[in-house]
This record gives sequence, structure tokens and C-alpha cells, in this order.
Amino acid sequence: MEISAVGSRGDSTSEGENGPIYTPYALPGEQVRARVAGGRAEVLEVLRASPERQAPACRHFGRCGGCQLQHWQDQPYLAWKREQVIDALNKRGFGGVGVEPTVPAWGEGRRRAALHAARQNNQVRIGFIERGGARLTPITQCPVLAPQLEVVVLKLAPLAELALPSRGEITMQCLLTDCGVDISIKGAGRVDLLHRAALEKLIAEANALNLARLSFEGEVIVARANPTLRMGRAVVSPPPGAFLQPTALGEETLARLTLEALQGSKRVVDLFSGIGTFALRIAEHAEVLASEGDAEMLTALKKAADGAGGALKEITTLRRDLLRTPLSTLEMKKFDGAVMDPPRSGARQQAEQIARAPIRKLAYVSCDPASFARDIKVLIEHGFTLTKITPVDQFRWSPHIELVGAFER
Repeated sequence: MEISAVGSRGDSTSEGENGPIYTPYALPGEQVRARVAGGRAEVLEVLRASPERQAPACRHFGRCGGCQLQHWQDQPYLAWKREQVIDALNKRGFGGVGVEPTVPAWGEGRRRAALHAARQNNQVRIGFIERGGARLTPITQCPVLAPQLEVVVLKLAPLAELALPSRGEITMQCLLTDCGVDISIKGAGRVDLLHRAALEKLIAEANALNLARLSFEGEVIVARANPTLRMGRAVVSPPPGAFLQPTALGEETLARLTLEALQGSKRVVDLFSGIGTFALRIAEHAEVLASEGDAEMLTALKKAADGAGGALKEITTLRRDLLRTPLSTLEMKKFDGAVMDPPRSGARQQAEQIARAPIRKLAYVSCDPASFARDIKVLIEHGFTLTKITPVDQFRWSPHIELVGAFER
């Protein structure tokens, strides 16, 4: 079987009698012997390898669902990610838009990861879910993680055993902060249902791991240190399980591109602001209204802004579910700049309101090129020009790609 390309989800593609055949872990130009069932295939042997093929970095590659493209060299892999953005724009009729080369924002590795833990054969296993399935793949290494986080992750089995309910699994959201590793556990149940002895063991284990903080379902059990992250001139303490960009370099790259897009703006609205990834940096140069649906994240943002003192201009906050109730054109009448960082589904209704507001400059940060390409149609119809689009890769060896689109009018 001849491999012709790599599809948007990371599987290679080839032409079959009844349409495309999707084959994981193969590369364009390769000839493989494969077992085909329907529109899927499993590689049995690579008969002619691509010169772009490389040895995977992890012993779990091929089973763990965390990485799909470790066998592809960096240069063609990054070029392919750029092509995913170009293809999404082409499908919406924006084929003439120039797309910058993909920025590899891997840095030291991922500072944030969600691991699963369950009992298998009377042993606690920690790892990631297999691709395309529900089985847990235990890990003994993870080269995409920042080394400091990997060290702690590989020692979590005793803690997981104490947290696991009698049935089912738990999710351990792990975050490397400036003060140590913060772990938020979901699926373990309420803290107040734990027996005192179990709680004491959990506390002892968290202390033995030198965790900065441990929480169950958002309720803090151990706080040896206040987990903090620096964002520009501000220091933020994220609430348990808060959303953050997966790599520190990725956050810095997205923020830099956003600030470039908004240069000269005096009043900026930050939509889907989270804990202030962009707002706290923008406030070094402009007044900011930060809007977000999560009250705890907004509280963390405001506390960080207040703690920065005179280093920042005024930041006000507004709690709003922007997917249900977008900030209206009227509410944005005094702003000349905006940044929007919605979830993967995008935010077309919010884009429609921005299009009709007096916004002059916009940075649209997206983790899905397809929803981005859909949303920008209304912006361009209302006079915005897409001046620059930059793909940013934080999820190394995966099909995921982020981007920053800079607009002005």
C-alpha cells in the first residue's frame, strides 16, 4: 500500500477502492504492508521507509494516545501543521491569506498534563488513554513533559492508590508552577467522605512528593506552598484545575503575538480571559476589561492585577458565559482593541458582535483552525483585514495546532 499524505487527525492516507484508507504511524511516500478493514489499516511492515522517518523518542509510542507523530522529523512535521491551517482557510474561501511558518513552542516540555489512574490486575496504573479506545496505557516515561513534572508524575502511584475509589478511575491534573507541582484530582469523591486515617495518609504522601498543593474536586487538602506563575509583571495563583497554556514558551509566544496585533490600542477587551494570560500583559500598555465565565479564575486574575500595583493600568473584570451571552456591540463601544481566545468550538456569535463594534484591532487566538476559519468570515465582511496568521505548536507530536490571527481595520 502506498501512503500519499497525512490527514488532519494525524493518520496517513492512501487511496482505496471505496475511498481513502486511514493508517496510523505511516508517512507520505512510504510503502507498507498493512491489514485493512473497512477504511482503516494497521501497518504490519514498512517496506519502503520515508527519509523523513525517525526513531520515536518514547518507548510507549504506538500504544499511548498522547503522541501520534513521534516518527516524523521536525521540519516536515511543522510544515504539515502549517498546511492544516492553510487547508482550513481554503475550505472557507480564504486561500489568498499568507500563513507564517509554524513556531515550535515546546520549550522545556509541557508544564500541564491530565493523567488517568485506575486499578489493573490489583495494581495501580497511571498513564494516558490509548488512542481510539478506552484502555489505560501505564507509562514509565513521557518525553513531552517538562523534566521536573515528569519526575513527579512517575512517582504518583502511592498517591493515586489512596485517592482511587473502589470502582472506576480518577483524573490527576498536574501543573508545574514556580513553587512546585500542583495536583487537582477529579473522580475521587468529596474530601469530607474520607476517613481520617486515609486523609492523613494523603497528606503525608503529598508532603513526601513535595507537592505545592493537592486538591480533590477543587477542595484543597494540602497547601505546602501557594502555586504561582508569573505573567508579565504580575504573579498569578491559579485555582485548582484552572486552564493554562500547556507550555511556558507557548504562553509567552501567544502573548507576544497578541501584543503585536494590538499595538497602539488604548482600551482592550479580553474575551475568554481565563486567569489573565493576555489581560495581565496587555495591561502594561492599555486599560483592560477581562471577561470570563469561571468566577475563580476571574478572582485569581483580579488578585494578580491588584498585587502588581502601579506596574499595570486598570483591569476590570466581568463574569459572563460568552458562548451563551456574548459581549454586545454596545458594551464594547469604548474599546479600540480586543483579544478573543475561545474554546475549540470557536465563538461565532461573539465574533459577530466584535464585527459590529468600533474595535480597530483584534487578536484571535484559536486552538482549532476550522472554527477559526468559520468565525472570521463575518469579521472580514465588516471591514477587518487579516494581516498576519501564525501557527504555534505546543502539543508536540500531536495533530493539534494553535494559531494567532491579527486583524485590523
